[in-house]
Amino acid sequence: MGLAELRELIEPEETDLKALAGREIAIDAFNAMYQFLTTIMKDGRPLMDSRGRITSHLNGLLYRTVNLVEEGIKPVYVFDGEPPNLKRETLERRRERKEEAMEKLKRARTKEEREKYARQVARLDESLVEDAKRLLDLMGIPWVQAPSEGEAQCAYMARCGDVWAAGSQDYDSMLFGSPRLVRNITIVGKRRHPHTGEIVEVKPEIIRLEDVLKQLGLESREQLVDLAILLGTDYNPDGVPGIGPKRALQLIRKYGSLDELKDTDIWPKIERHLPVEPEELRRLFLEPEVIDDYELNWDEPDEERLVKFLVEERDFSEDRVRRAVERLKEALQELRKGGRQETLDTFL
Repeated sequence: MGLAELRELIEPEETDLKALAGREIAIDAFNAMYQFLTTIMKDGRPLMDSRGRITSHLNGLLYRTVNLVEEGIKPVYVFDGEPPNLKRETLERRRERKEEAMEKLKRARTKEEREKYARQVARLDESLVEDAKRLLDLMGIPWVQAPSEGEAQCAYMARCGDVWAAGSQDYDSMLFGSPRLVRNITIVGKRRHPHTGEIVEVKPEIIRLEDVLKQLGLESREQLVDLAILLGTDYNPDGVPGIGPKRALQLIRKYGSLDELKDTDIWPKIERHLPVEPEELRRLFLEPEVIDDYELNWDEPDEERLVKFLVEERDFSEDRVRRAVERLKEALQELRKGGRQETLDTFL
């Protein structure tokens, strides 16, 4: 929703993981975990241990986080808290879609069908989230519990300079004010396209808020938020029917804000499709609920407790886990030895 509707007008900078060395990146944990649940599968189903507990998210967090640290990246994972009340409609729609997909999954006959519908029914319950936090603690990787939207917390940390960028697939990080968004950071490499089945090379992308505003011809983040509201956000999922990306951009460029549209003939149509006043919607992005009492420390992993958790409790291969831990230890030592690698872009 929102800025996703404007993808063709936004030009990301394609990069690679090595170019992100020395950067702290706040990763939207729920976003990343959904990726792991929907891509790390066997025979069209998520990975499970002998007791039927899902382990795809643990597999992804362990091995892909190790990969990031080996590239010199300092990841911190940010978990969602309580969503704003206005997001309830969006969440209810997602729940209904998952229930429909679950019925189709029960009738699926082929591996392709099972994979397709398994991706659609993936959900994060409290046990999966607690597993993820436990794993990160044992790995020595910091995580932050957001009071509300994880993306808002990531953006706040980036605005404060505590991290270099927010890491997410969603463009909403721009609306929340992150100066930089890194996409694809946890899915880098060759992947099968979920719709076409084609094998594609996925590379990280950097999107800068300043560049987005220039590309769209907008003067401020406030205008960007108003544009997204017209197209539809998690807080007003339908947007304004009949107003597409180009028309919405024309309106905001011409009038400057939703408030200035109140004296035009189009306002009654817009007002009918907004759940609350524009100012209240705008405030959710410009003044989101966040915390500032977090600490970002990358500590030594606890190898034996990791083995106990992943091998003894979740049926991981001990050899693979110990190799991953050794790689993580060495990578963290290199980070501490070399310190942060400053580049010219740090100051931009």
